[in-house]
Amino acid sequence: QSKGKKPLFVQLVLDNIWSLYEAVMKRDKEKIEKIVTSLGLKIGARESRHADPKVHLNAICSQWLPISDAVLSMVCNKLPSPLDITAERVEKLMCVGARTFDSLPPETQELKSAFMKCGSEGTAPVIVFVSKMFAVDAKALPHNKPR
Repeated sequence: QSKGKKPLFVQLVLDNIWSLYEAVMKRDKEKIEKIVTSLGLKIGARESRHADPKVHLNAICSQWLPISDAVLSMVCNKLPSPLDITAERVEKLMCVGARTFDSLPPETQELKSAFMKCGSEGTAPVIVFVSKMFAVDAKALPHNKPR
C-alpha cells in the first residue's frame, strides 16, 4: 500500500462507523441529523434526547446495521448448503466417540437418509444437532502432546 492511503475496508466501513460514533458522543446534532437522513433511518425522540449518548448510538446502529440480519445473511451466504453434505460426514456427525455408524440402532441409521434429504414435509423427522464448543489450548490437544 502507498504511504498514507487507507485500506478500502477502513475507507468504506470503519471511517463511517467512527464518524457516527464521534458525532453522537460529541452530541453534534447537525452531523447526526445529516447521517440519519442520508441512511433513511427513523430515530425516536426519546432515544435522541436520552442523557446517555450510547442509547442514541445504539438506536442508530440497530437500524443501520442490525446484527441479527447481518449474522443470518452471512450464515446463509457463507455456510455450505446442508444438501451438499456427504454420507461420510453425516455418519461422523451421528456417531459419538469411538462408535461406528453400523453399531447404531436401525431406527437411528434410518435417519441418515432423512438427514441428507433435508425434507420439510409434515412426515419428515425433526433432527436436531446440539454441539458444545469451548476454547482449548492447542498444546492440550491429543495430537499435540509429546509421546
